[in-house]
Amino acid sequence: MIKIAIYGKGGIGKSTTVSNMSAALAEQGIKVMQIGCDPKADSTYFLHGRQDIPAVLDILRQKGEAMTLADMVTIGYGGTVCVEAGGPIPGMGCAGRGIIAALEKLDEKGAYETYEPDVVFYDVLGDVVCGGFSMPMRKGYADAVFVVTSGENMAIHAAANIAMAVEHFQDRGYAKMGGIILNRRNVKQEDEKVQELAADIHTHVVGTLHRSEIVVAAEDLRKTVIEAFPDSAMADEYRQLAEAVLATAKGLEVHTSC
Repeated sequence: MIKIAIYGKGGIGKSTTVSNMSAALAEQGIKVMQIGCDPKADSTYFLHGRQDIPAVLDILRQKGEAMTLADMVTIGYGGTVCVEAGGPIPGMGCAGRGIIAALEKLDEKGAYETYEPDVVFYDVLGDVVCGGFSMPMRKGYADAVFVVTSGENMAIHAAANIAMAVEHFQDRGYAKMGGIILNRRNVKQEDEKVQELAADIHTHVVGTLHRSEIVVAAEDLRKTVIEAFPDSAMADEYRQLAEAVLATAKGLEVHTSC
């Protein structure tokens, strides 16, 4: 089992990217679990096509210790196992603490042992990398961290902060930096800016996604590009990205275990 955390600034297209990678791997027969670590609880929306699904923290508030693993899980496209951590009641509590509680509950209920995923994606908001939002980086959770960014200044700033957090934990056996995913916004000197970021944080660009109206069209159908437009060039970009991310994460795992 390979566990991969995908971080990025809010609005950068992170959840769309993760969901399409999940779908791309699932269509190959790979067992995928996607865990949304965002209080909005909308990471897996395009995998299951529903308006929303129950979030772990909401179920915990309603059922307490009577909550079961089946309560927390929704099966989506290609058999993907979809989980949303959720967040606190608005105006009360800490979203970061909520992520910790949700991931601990999944462990406690034996999620990984029951569903036996080959790949786990943690989809994590990266605007603020506080204790809770850094939880997926920690030992026992993700093996590798990838950051989605564009050439926009705020996205690059968030990516640099995420890389600093990974570097801070590197001597503790936590997740390693896997690379950058460039999700184009067609801003001036975008490639140069992102390559400079990669050099600054000692990593590389593992894959690039072009800006495409196909993505918007798929989301209007409440589907991933992989499901809605499987023969499109954009679907192939997501497939290539999924393969590159998985291969990089596997390489890091082998290197770490050696």
